Amino acid sequence: MITQMKVRGLMFDPYNNTFIVLLRDEEQAEMLPIWVGKPEASAISFALEGVTAPRPMTHDLMKSILDAVHAKVISVVISDLKENTYYAKVHLSYEDSEYAIDSRPSDAIALALRTSAPIFANEDVLRKQASEELDQWLENLKPEDFGKYDV
Repeated sequence: MITQMKVRGLMFDPYNNTFIVLLRDEEQAEMLPIWVGKPEASAISFALEGVTAPRPMTHDLMKSILDAVHAKVISVVISDLKENTYYAKVHLSYEDSEYAIDSRPSDAIALALRTSAPIFANEDVLRKQASEELDQWLENLKPEDFGKYDV
């Protein structure tokens, strides 16, 4: 079973010197924080803000290639969590076939934002990451910690 998620925030984690992409479901019952590096956060931020780089970024190139061959991103699924590492799949349709392509979640999210594809998370992933430590960390967050993105 999968749950549809939306990017609800992008914030800096000063303790790990990384960024966190916050995904939430429509009912705001489930939250999935994914730690990403600065380049990945920039790619996601550009897509959220509608910023076009002077030269195509990798995810813009991927979208252009898909558009050129008339392939479509159907969805992105955060598919697994193993040893604190998230895994994702980009689901594509091309001609009469569908494909599931392995991806880092940050790349999948950046591509989904550029193609307006829905983002999902497997229930197993949501269950695995739901720990008391995470819940306590989330409870201590203030609204301003989430940054300026509320899409």
